Parts: sequence; structure tokens; C-alpha cells
Amino acid sequence: MGSSIQARLDQQSEKTLKRLVGRLGWSPSRVVREGLRLLAACHLATGKSCRKVIGLGQFDSGTADLGSNKAHLEGFGR
Repeated sequence: MGSSIQARLDQQSEKTLKRLVGRLGWSPSRVVREGLRLLAACHLATGKSCRKVIGLGQFDSGTADLGSNKAHLEGFGR
């Protein structure tokens, strides 16, 4: 393996690490490596950030409660 690092974990992070180790059966090092791999895939791959919904927040329907009022969705998808 390449290099090693030392990290200080708060109590919540330590609990999360222990739960992941127990659930996945991996070593703590492997959990950290996979976490780094996932972050790199999201933030460093091809210089792009994570996928986003195109046009999110760009349109105004004029209806304030469109997403929360079930009456607006009546018959939708039929």
C-alpha cells in the first residue's frame, strides 16, 4: 500500500466508522479508502461536480403550493 494517514474523528464519525466496519465486514482503512474514492468520483472525475437537475429553480409555475397540494396532482400519471 502507498502511504498512511492519521485522522482525528469526533464521536459521531467514530460510531459511523464502527457501524460500517461491522455491516460491511471491511477494515477501517478500506472504509476510508472507499469513502475517498466516492468523493473523488463525485468531485474530481472529469473536472465536473455531481450530476444536477438541469433547470432546477429556473421556472416558476405561478402556483405557490404546486409540490405540496395533492389537488394539483389529481389524475397525474394516468
